[in-house]
Amino acid sequence: MMKIPVLEIFGPTFQGEGAVIGQKTMFVRTAGCDYQCSWCDSKFTWDGSQKENIRMMSADDIFESLDTLAENNYNHVTISGGNPLLLKNLQAFVEQAKEKGIQLAVETQGSMYQDWLQLIDDVTISPKPPSSGMETDYGRLEYIFTKLDESETSYNLKIVIFDEEDFEYAADMHRRYPDKAFYLQVGNPYLDGESVDNHTEKLLSRYEKLVDMTMNDSRMNNVRVLPQLHTLLWSNRQGV
Repeated sequence: MMKIPVLEIFGPTFQGEGAVIGQKTMFVRTAGCDYQCSWCDSKFTWDGSQKENIRMMSADDIFESLDTLAENNYNHVTISGGNPLLLKNLQAFVEQAKEKGIQLAVETQGSMYQDWLQLIDDVTISPKPPSSGMETDYGRLEYIFTKLDESETSYNLKIVIFDEEDFEYAADMHRRYPDKAFYLQVGNPYLDGESVDNHTEKLLSRYEKLVDMTMNDSRMNNVRVLPQLHTLLWSNRQGV
């Protein structure tokens, strides 16, 4: 059985963003990404700075680690990255999770597709706005929508907002796909170190500005505006 490059497994914690915000969950974070966003808060998954922490694990290995951390204390797992959609061989883990009655969530930028995505309970597709330095391939994005629609998988769009240009990108995305559940999330530009002075206050101020922008824009009448809950509690600490 082909193994999966896993950088960290942790929990129980809660999901700090997206449609299942507040959900008690375990995290399985895979290594590797096809993007290099300028403000990425998990660069360690692709920049080589923590390559010594990568473990090649089978599905059984991952479940053993999850149960060691929280046996009988979880029924939800978030597969994170990097971009886990790089990994075709996550199929075995996903299938075993479903056999065990475990709910699964995934977030991806909408640049890659694997068939196992159709088995995920909650898929967050988070195309990256201009501030990231990345470009959106709308053809590939729509292909992923089509594949998920075939299986009636629950999915949503989430855009991280750092500035007005990002907000305009989000408004255009919402115009293109008005039938998709749509979330805006405030960006975190304060990434220097695990703990940032007055981080909660700084992020709440940015969140309030995003709320005001959204409330005053008729193009955004059917969106939800989110903070990053985990950063409000734990700043930039890894593994929580």
